[in-house]
Amino acid sequence: MQKLIDGIHKFQNDVVRPQKDFFGRLASGQSPETLFITCSDSRINPNLITQTNPGDLFIIRNAGNFVPADGAPVGGEAATIEYAVAVLKVRDIIVCGHTHCGAVDAMLNPQKLVELPRVAQWIKNADATARVMKTSYQHLSGVALLNAAVQENVLTQLDHLRTQPAVAAALAAGHVRLHGWVYKIETGDVFAYDVQERQFLPVTAVKGPAIAPEAAPKQLRAI
Repeated sequence: MQKLIDGIHKFQNDVVRPQKDFFGRLASGQSPETLFITCSDSRINPNLITQTNPGDLFIIRNAGNFVPADGAPVGGEAATIEYAVAVLKVRDIIVCGHTHCGAVDAMLNPQKLVELPRVAQWIKNADATARVMKTSYQHLSGVALLNAAVQENVLTQLDHLRTQPAVAAALAAGHVRLHGWVYKIETGDVFAYDVQERQFLPVTAVKGPAIAPEAAPKQLRAI
């Protein structure tokens, strides 16, 4: 605990005081352009990875970077997504998984959750990922299997994200873009899903969003 208290003192002296005006402006409101959905894992720091400042990212963190599909019991994720899209008007939503993810590993090895009933229930948000892994990745094992599952899980959660009413409406209007990322803990590299290549590529090599918003339709005729 002392480490945290010492860190607060350092933050106030070395960061806040030299940027007093900046932090003062933050008190007037927020207008982040990006909703960043990632894992609770202590090794993941969205602002550090993206080199962004307070006020730049609206962040959701949970075990496995899961996005419950619409129709699931309403929780903090759905409410936060709705607020980010409908009120803050974020332009981009990123779902960011990471290597060595314990939640995804638990999805692959449910026997580890026998004494963790709440975690087991939460992991059901990756049921679609689990089915994909059983169907298409039986030839893999160990770290290779986990890495593939992490990537597939990002795509599953993007699918869930599209079912959220606020997101579906914003996509239809072309107001928001979706992106799938994977952070490689051991190297600091970030990979983004390329919809044309259907692979995760270095983020600097991907030009478009993971799921391109559909063009807004012309006014429909009565039938």
